[in-house]
Amino acid sequence: MENVNRVPEQARYDAERRQADEVLAGVFPAVSIFGSARTPQNHADYTFACRLARRLSDSGIAVISGGGPGIMEAANKGAFAGKSVSVGLNIVLPHEQKPNPYQDIALRFSRFAERKAVFFRYSQAYVVMPGGFGTLDELFEILTLVQTGKVPPRPVVLVGKAFWSGLAEWINAQLLARGLISEGAASLFAISDDEDEIVAYLSEHGLQTA
Repeated sequence: MENVNRVPEQARYDAERRQADEVLAGVFPAVSIFGSARTPQNHADYTFACRLARRLSDSGIAVISGGGPGIMEAANKGAFAGKSVSVGLNIVLPHEQKPNPYQDIALRFSRFAERKAVFFRYSQAYVVMPGGFGTLDELFEILTLVQTGKVPPRPVVLVGKAFWSGLAEWINAQLLARGLISEGAASLFAISDDEDEIVAYLSEHGLQTA
């Protein structure tokens, strides 16, 4: 395995991608869980993400997160306690992003572009918890990739009706109403607060869970 700290900048980015391809080649199926790095451990969102990840893991589904604190830690923690692989895709940042200890596979990336490419390459579904700009960036990139046909349609579930309903309303009232997106693009995701409903949705849309 290459030492990705001793090569020129672009070569390092390429090496990080190759390393991910090498390590994750056998990780299938997998769900990515996105969400805020700032969510505390005593928050209901943390508990929900941890419980859902454990359930997916016990069903034979690997769980991929950003490998940091908050919701990322909750996802890895739940998966780590389960039967399947817990994967963390860390990003090198000057603050916030420190690797959590609940990872069977821990990878590190210098740039968001390579990191997101790995999320989208190795995940068959996406669960998006409440989060900030980084979470929104991840959400809209996967929606864009599906809308433009760059990746096959994949289930995307936004967790938290109170948090996400306003966004869905804006998409319909502004983007769809103005003809900026198609009706199909407006229905690329589901919103739910219910764990059973989320698991059923993932299964109905092609992700095999027990």
